[in-house]
Amino acid sequence: MKVNRKIIKIDDELCDGCGQCVISCAEGAIAIIDGKAKVISDNLCDGLGACIGDCPTGALEIIERKADEFDEVAVEKHLSEQEKNKPEADTLPCGCPSTQLQTFPSATPCEAANKPTSLEPLESALTHWPVQIKLVPPTAPFLKGADLLVPADCVALAFPTLHRDFLKGRVVMMGCPKFDDVEEYMDKFAEIFKVADIKTVTCVIMEVPCCSGLPMIIQKGMDAAGKKVPMEVVVISARGEIIGREKAA
Repeated sequence: MKVNRKIIKIDDELCDGCGQCVISCAEGAIAIIDGKAKVISDNLCDGLGACIGDCPTGALEIIERKADEFDEVAVEKHLSEQEKNKPEADTLPCGCPSTQLQTFPSATPCEAANKPTSLEPLESALTHWPVQIKLVPPTAPFLKGADLLVPADCVALAFPTLHRDFLKGRVVMMGCPKFDDVEEYMDKFAEIFKVADIKTVTCVIMEVPCCSGLPMIIQKGMDAAGKKVPMEVVVISARGEIIGREKAA
């Protein structure tokens, strides 16, 4: 029976398919279909909006429209079916590209021999500790007047010369927008931009959709602090190559 009630609406234009809402929906009402989040069935969505706060792009909202009534029995049956049919592969149910298994072939002896090598030994460019976003206090002395580097966690492994090409001369704060607390990150950056007089920000992310939330988090922190700090966003492929650079508006 259809009734006039609150229900989740997902904007396809804003959705980047990161899958955060899938994880946060306790009823299993949302799935990634053709790279976009979709409400599977109206009767599975309670309309309370627990998924909204985890969306990095603001694609979700609560609206009021004619929809099937929320059905707790249907939810229990749906969750039971999901559990029964859960694949044993080491991927998350959200279907996010960041969970897709990939294996990269090693370079052949010939390819390795022909790769250019640097005669300069690589040294750590790290000048402070801690480095995790959640652990660095906004009043840390090394943040004062700093050029800030904010890489996603996976960048450190994917990009082999991070220290030489990005970290040198910068203060680093790293984290994961997929698994950490987005609101906590926004609040932390807001406080940093208020008190630390940051000069520039370089945000280095992976090519997967869930990483795209990190520049947005930083920008919202700036907005909350009423600051405009020059920011560059650099995108790294899973093979460790720079595939995009742009100045944030």
